[in-house]
Amino acid sequence: MKLILTAPVDHVGVPGDIVEVKDGYGRNYLLPRSFAIKWTRGAEKQIEGIKRARDAREIRGVEHAVQVREQLEALTVTLPARTGAAGKLFGAVTAGDIVLALKKSGGPAIDKRTVEIGKPIKVVGPHTVGLKLTSGVVAHITVNVVAA
Repeated sequence: MKLILTAPVDHVGVPGDIVEVKDGYGRNYLLPRSFAIKWTRGAEKQIEGIKRARDAREIRGVEHAVQVREQLEALTVTLPARTGAAGKLFGAVTAGDIVLALKKSGGPAIDKRTVEIGKPIKVVGPHTVGLKLTSGVVAHITVNVVAA
């Protein structure tokens, strides 16, 4: 089965790659999770848009990752969340919430799959979160969760 990847998949490729995979893997895993779209000549034209979006988010080398880490660690990220009377959250803070708060505070566009939350964030206060930029560079930011 010939597919165009829309998300990075381990041992297969990165967004924008045209890959040939087994029918079952593509039909049962990649397509339902929106990791890929079926290849057609019309869909192949979308590859340029996918590659431009990937280049905007992609970390280009270790030096660029260190620059992004310094930029991220200089930010103060405040995340408003709904809380109960005791300061506990209704639910937990997700990686997507952190990425949105990071973007609102002036940070770069980061993929939510790079966010590493140690324990679930369920209370108000400051929490340290890791962002894996490359295999050797991890940025640690402090997310201050406040009652909304």
